[in-house]
Amino acid sequence: MAKLEVLTALDKAKTQWYHFTAIIIAGMGFFTDAYDLFSIPIVTGLLGRIYYQTPGTANPGSLPPNVNAAVNAMALIGTLMGQLFFGWLGDKLGRKKVYGITLVLMVAAALASGLSFGHTPKSVMTTLCFFRFWLGFGIGGDYPLSATIMSEYANTRTRGAFIAAVFAMQGTGILCAGAVGCIVGGIYNNVVHAPAYKVNPIASVPDSADFVWRAVLMFGAIPAAATYYYRMKMPETARFTALVAGDARKAAKDMSTVLQVDLTQDDARSRVQGPQYTLFSPEFMRRHGLHLLGTTSCWFLLDVAFYSQNLFQKDVFTAVHWLPARKEMSAVGEVFRVARAQSLIALCSTVPGYWVTVALIDRIGRFTIQLQGFFFMTVFMLGLTIPYNHWLHNSTGFIIMYALTFFFANFGPNSTTFIVPAEVFPARFRSTCHGISAAAGKAGAIIGSFGFLYASQSSHQKTVAAGYSKGIGVRNALFLLAGTNALGFLCTFLVPETNQISLEDLSGENEENARNDLPDDKVAAL
Repeated sequence: MAKLEVLTALDKAKTQWYHFTAIIIAGMGFFTDAYDLFSIPIVTGLLGRIYYQTPGTANPGSLPPNVNAAVNAMALIGTLMGQLFFGWLGDKLGRKKVYGITLVLMVAAALASGLSFGHTPKSVMTTLCFFRFWLGFGIGGDYPLSATIMSEYANTRTRGAFIAAVFAMQGTGILCAGAVGCIVGGIYNNVVHAPAYKVNPIASVPDSADFVWRAVLMFGAIPAAATYYYRMKMPETARFTALVAGDARKAAKDMSTVLQVDLTQDDARSRVQGPQYTLFSPEFMRRHGLHLLGTTSCWFLLDVAFYSQNLFQKDVFTAVHWLPARKEMSAVGEVFRVARAQSLIALCSTVPGYWVTVALIDRIGRFTIQLQGFFFMTVFMLGLTIPYNHWLHNSTGFIIMYALTFFFANFGPNSTTFIVPAEVFPARFRSTCHGISAAAGKAGAIIGSFGFLYASQSSHQKTVAAGYSKGIGVRNALFLLAGTNALGFLCTFLVPETNQISLEDLSGENEENARNDLPDDKVAAL
């Protein structure tokens, strides 16, 4: 009786329609997450022009360094805190009870972000940062809960693909953010024919342009709201009910309502006792200390590079002249150009990378995908930086190399760092440990966001953007990202392969349950 019948049935269950329903329900949360996080780079230029333009200057207005950093980072800080809080709460109250709370918070905060109020730049930016913090807080909860729910519903054979498919919706969300920016910007430009800044600085930023950034941000509430009802209809996962709540019969009953699993007999053990050790106890550290170090370090290093590249794409594209100078565009024209560039990168590299992972992860394993991903991210980043001066005169080649780093990030550690923490830890700590791992990633994202923003500034004071201190330049900043990827390659060796192995075997819960089934004298002998 080392393993419960309901869990054995789940591991062996055929792929069914409800599995795909669960992917869509959980995946739409990640679609919303990505949309909300990656729509902000599309509109930061517009925010600078509207609220910080100085008449008579040669260049359009831009967000001051501290404001730019805050707008980008507040959602990430909120996400980090949400990952820790909701990850812990998901293990205490159950996955389902917490799942709807995060979605409501995301919808409300996305709408509020677009309604940021005030009459001065400071008041508008302050309220925007406030609401984006709470947006990030809700987004953070979706990471551990969605990953844990999908891993606990899935069968062993296709578990990696199911969790990867949930995470792949992040790529679709990034693509949608670009598409919405293109659509809103394109419609506006066709209705309001604003000139470029260098032609007429005042007319290049019509008063009605203020509605553009608000519409782009508020759209993120729609997909989240559309899935709320279906999230509330999902039953609690069998693994939480059986291994944490300790009621195997209720777990079997819940699963029989949504999955066609063979549960013809009642479990002999209706009450189950989970692991006796606590989180961060010596026993936990002996069993899972290296696992937690591996999942946190890899996710941290990955997000330093991944978010640096994503959040500041437009700065990199401008540096290699793929986007025209800002003064050659109108305010909303810039929104359209940046959104189009982001969409092309997402369509050609980001989205394919996610789905190649879905197709191959249960064939070649998590370890191999993560290792080769970090390796090729390092290779292509070095390919960008070593001949950097050559790429300045060949922007097409630069963009191809840049896109390949995104492809191997997603067909690599950006997917696997999300998957493995949902598999390797016991059910009692699974959501918490996933939240800790994800929070380490967001700490890396915050460091990457702030660090790349300042480090990428020119080393020549004359060409440093207004308000910024002298940096090391884009080329040297990309060198640092290459080194970060190389460290991620080494840390991957701390992470175990989880492919085609039962969750209970990975976490040691089968061993623990087997000990609980033995008489006391046999346990003492062990």
